[in-house]
Amino acid sequence: MHARPAAGSGERNDAHLSEITGFGSNPGALRARLYLPKNLARQAALVVVLHGCTQNAASYDHGSGWSELAAEHGFAVLFPEQQRANNPNLCFNWFVPGDIRRDSGEALSIRQMIEAAVVTHGLDRKRIFLTGLSAGGAMAAVMLADYPELFAGGAIIAGLAYGSASTISAAFDRMRGHGGPSQADLQRLLRAASPHKGPWPRISIWQGSADTTVVPANADA
Repeated sequence: MHARPAAGSGERNDAHLSEITGFGSNPGALRARLYLPKNLARQAALVVVLHGCTQNAASYDHGSGWSELAAEHGFAVLFPEQQRANNPNLCFNWFVPGDIRRDSGEALSIRQMIEAAVVTHGLDRKRIFLTGLSAGGAMAAVMLADYPELFAGGAIIAGLAYGSASTISAAFDRMRGHGGPSQADLQRLLRAASPHKGPWPRISIWQGSADTTVVPANADA
C-alpha cells in the first residue's frame, strides 16, 4: 500500500489529498484519496466521506469542508472516489447487487482502503465514522449494513435505505419515492447483509424537506 500526492483534477485543487494505491484487490475499481492533517493525533479517528453524483473527492471536500475540520481537530479523512468507467455520472453504484454485497465490488474496495489507512497510519479502529451525500449517502447505508462491526457511527445525508433498489430504473423510482420493498423486507435484507450480532453503530439521518431529487420519504425508510 502506498500513498502519494495526487495530480490536480482540473475541477478543484486536490493537492492537499494524497492517493492510496495498492490497498487490495479493489474489485470495485475505486480510487482512494486521503487527507492527513499536520497535527494528526496519535491513534486518530478516521472519517470516511462518500461524495454524490457528478462529484469527486476534491469537489465534495471543497463544498463540505471535511479537511478543514480534520485540520482543526486532528483526525484523518478518507475519500473513496468513483470512476467514470464504473458510472458515467460518478455515482457510487448503491443499486448494483454485485457492488453492495459484503466482501464484493465497491463495498469491498471501500473496506480495503479503510483497512489500509488504519494500518499504515496507526488510526483508532474504535473511532471509524462514515458519512455520505445522495448516492454517497446510499452507499454509506450499504457500508453500515455490510460492515456494522467496523463503524462507530454514520451520517446519511439525502440517502436511501440498503436494498431499496437493484436496478437503475428502480433506483430512480425509489429516489422519487415510488414503490420499493416493504419495511419488513428492508429489515430482512438488513439483517441478512452481515453475520454481525453485536451492537450497531449510531446512525444520524439528514434529509431536506424540500428535496426533489431524493424525496423525504426515503429518510423514513
